[in-house]
Amino acid sequence: MTVLVAVPEGREGPQALYAGAAEARLLDTDLVVLNMTLRALDVSGLPEDLKVTYLERSGPEDRDPAESVLDEIGDRPDVQRLVIGMRRRSPVGKAILGSVAQRLLLDSPVPVLAVKAAD
Repeated sequence: MTVLVAVPEGREGPQALYAGAAEARLLDTDLVVLNMTLRALDVSGLPEDLKVTYLERSGPEDRDPAESVLDEIGDRPDVQRLVIGMRRRSPVGKAILGSVAQRLLLDSPVPVLAVKAAD
């Protein structure tokens, strides 16, 4: 079994990463980190004994972020939990840009742990 954490850009990224690591430890399983940012992740705080697989996006044109996460879950039948970061958005921001987190919460075939970014 595996925990998949989708690490977005912004304050919610590190929160999701470390919550995903804690969830993997709690479930005594492996962690798959899907880096949704366009930069390297700081993983120095992850437990050294945790088995971690890192996946990277190739760029913003790679594909829709929510679809890439859902595709990864579909490609990995061992994923038992998805961990995502969330941030507060204005109603206008939600209407214009949509919400990757909302799509993942509604469309994920596995349970989702949503982690709120620290204020």
